[in-house]
Amino acid sequence: MISDAGLDDTIYHFLYRSNASAELGQDQIDAIVDEARQRNAEMALTGCLHYEDGLFFQWLEGPKSKLDEVIAMIRRDPRHEDMTDLAYGPSRGRQFGDWTMRSTNRDEASLLEWFANHEVSTIDRGAYAGSIGAFLMAMN
Repeated sequence: MISDAGLDDTIYHFLYRSNASAELGQDQIDAIVDEARQRNAEMALTGCLHYEDGLFFQWLEGPKSKLDEVIAMIRRDPRHEDMTDLAYGPSRGRQFGDWTMRSTNRDEASLLEWFANHEVSTIDRGAYAGSIGAFLMAMN
């Protein structure tokens, strides 16, 4: 579990969707998760990364200054393309406090099937982001 003791920032969350670069294989996805776990442990961040059908969906949470630093790193990472911000702001607490980086994929549960079963609108960004967040938290 990540401790927030000694940190002066309120816990913030960030949710995004991105396309995986075309040449990305399972070894590179595993490397992304391993790098995230190490970096997040050092920066007091927690979260969940879901990969499915060439898409990344990620929830990150932690001190705003550290979170903003990692968001900038992800934006520069060529393994992510067409990144779409879905939600960002202060949180009431951590959703993934026991995970420096929870990793899920289609084999565990399908986010796209979740959308179909819950009649999720991809037009209403708030509802879409809320549904992705609910899916990731259900995997926790």
